[in-house]
Amino acid sequence: MKKIIKYVITDILRNRTVLVYTLFLLAASFSVFSLEDNSSKGLLSLLNIILIIVPLVCIIFSTIYIYNSAEFIELLVSQPLKRRTIWLSLFIGLSVSLSIAFFIGVGITVLIFQANMIGITMIVAGIILSVIFVAIAMLATVKTRDKAKGIGAAIMLWLYFSLLFDGFVLFILFQFADYPMEKPMVAISALNPIDLSRILILLQLDVSAMMGYTGAVFKDFFGTYIGIIFSFSALALWILLPVWYSLRKFKSKDL
Repeated sequence: MKKIIKYVITDILRNRTVLVYTLFLLAASFSVFSLEDNSSKGLLSLLNIILIIVPLVCIIFSTIYIYNSAEFIELLVSQPLKRRTIWLSLFIGLSVSLSIAFFIGVGITVLIFQANMIGITMIVAGIILSVIFVAIAMLATVKTRDKAKGIGAAIMLWLYFSLLFDGFVLFILFQFADYPMEKPMVAISALNPIDLSRILILLQLDVSAMMGYTGAVFKDFFGTYIGIIFSFSALALWILLPVWYSLRKFKSKDL
């Protein structure tokens, strides 16, 4: 398992796409902090980049990488290795590689300009978000053999979590405006890892006006510390459930 993980990490970190991704994040994070006089404003600007670019790159790159590694996976399956070991090794290798890229691109800059709990929370949330979308990508690849369909499904999932989900939330709020929706909104917000990450960071920044309706309710209902614990627990489930389901499918999949 260690050899497979080491090979995957080495292979990905040498990939040009990952290098460009790392350099882009590094340039963007330095530019944001350089242009803003207040480091808190810089974090808010960087937050928008993290919530859009990081999930997009992680889900598309992971999907393409798994499809391009089909022959390598078949070779591993033909060896005396458990499918569970192979799949988890690929997941860990992708997660570690993209997390390293994120930390180099964003983490180092944040620690230079904002080395406090807010900055650390943003780094942790970005890394968790990277791992979540690797897990979702692997679930998309194991569900379909067709590369085009798999990549299309990955892009649609990113669009749903990044853009469409908030539209559905607003639609629900308008439809049930006459009813108390505070508690349901807390539950609904847990259905989107990007929203959870946004709330987690904005709770630290204490910018209630920019949190939106669901974020404000989240803060009012749970309070800061309980909200953070709830967010991390929900984000952990967003990692575990897709990995568990994709592993289950991979074990029975006919390669």
